[in-house]
Amino acid sequence: MSTSLQPETEPKPSPNWSNPWHLLAFGLGSGGVPKAPGTVGTLAAVPLYLLLSPFSTTAYLLTTLLMFIFGVWLCGKVSEDLGVHDHGGIVWDEWVGFLITMAWAPQGWVWVLMGFFLFRLFDIWKPWPIGYLDQHVSGGLGIMLDDVLAGVYSLVLLQIFVYMQG
Repeated sequence: MSTSLQPETEPKPSPNWSNPWHLLAFGLGSGGVPKAPGTVGTLAAVPLYLLLSPFSTTAYLLTTLLMFIFGVWLCGKVSEDLGVHDHGGIVWDEWVGFLITMAWAPQGWVWVLMGFFLFRLFDIWKPWPIGYLDQHVSGGLGIMLDDVLAGVYSLVLLQIFVYMQG
């Protein structure tokens, strides 16, 4: 049974906070704020990054990959539940994108802030092919893919800054 998705101009339905899938997709509630949910959701990913940053590179990347794979399903399911493709409050994709940004980042708040800023810049700006993919790939993969690429762009630029620093 397929649900028709609402156009972006109609009011977006609220998540069911008692549904664990909705709670996860909305970044443990961080995506439920009325203004700038992507930014707040990314901010909520910072403690997750701090928790994962001591892990080995392999464990960190494997965790991020598993979160991406799970996120394709999760974001697709919650999007379908709500009847809105890529509801602005779904921020699991921001969590994964930020974790990608911060892979190999040096320790320290300067790098966390720089990674946060770069990721939000690319996630909002959506330079090619991010914007194209955001418009042309549907479902959970489409929701996840633009943030993954924003994370990759941010990762590359952050690593250039790290190289220039050292």
